[in-house]
Amino acid sequence: MKDNLKRWYVLTADSLLMGMILALVGGFLDAYTYVTRDGVFATAQTGNTVLFAVRAASPEFNGAIQNVPPFISFVAGVLVAAHMKERLDKHRRAVLFVECVILFIVGFLPPSFPNMPVTMTIAFVSSLQIATFNKLGNWSYNSTITTGNLRTAAQASYGAFANKDPKEKKKFWGFFFIIVSFISGALIGTLASHYFNVHAIWVVAGMLLLTVILYVKSHKYIEPQK
Repeated sequence: MKDNLKRWYVLTADSLLMGMILALVGGFLDAYTYVTRDGVFATAQTGNTVLFAVRAASPEFNGAIQNVPPFISFVAGVLVAAHMKERLDKHRRAVLFVECVILFIVGFLPPSFPNMPVTMTIAFVSSLQIATFNKLGNWSYNSTITTGNLRTAAQASYGAFANKDPKEKKKFWGFFFIIVSFISGALIGTLASHYFNVHAIWVVAGMLLLTVILYVKSHKYIEPQK
């Protein structure tokens, strides 16, 4: 009984709880940059791609240049995540800790601070997160973009409810909760950003710190993961 009570906080890299936490973080960060940093979605590179093309085709084509730095930051984050995985035994907890520290520092930057370095930094940490935590059980998911998750949930819903497939039902509910967590994160991020302005990001930094602590504690009850 005592052991069961302790297991509520057990986190693994591919667990539903971890996926929900990180999806909430992803939604929060997009809302944060949109509200506090001039309507920018730092984690959504699809949007940046569209804006780059639109601006490149417009008379003010020089404006397309401003969409390039977030691309570079995102790619850099993926490369750094790959390097950390190769070099560190506990790379996942290291990524969570680095993300937590960077976002905490971002919270000290005043509203007058240029938007570009902030969005580049958040694009970097979001790509670290995406590249490191991308599995929900045996299924691939994305903690900062909902399009693929929505498609997977919709496909699984057919097998779950039309064919009564228990595996597809489990898959559907898993992705459903990921999507709801992302939306919840965006709602919380919007409210917190309006109330705390740039310091709102400390909310998600604190959430990540708690996640690191629970993730480390989990290794007392499960086989350690690299």
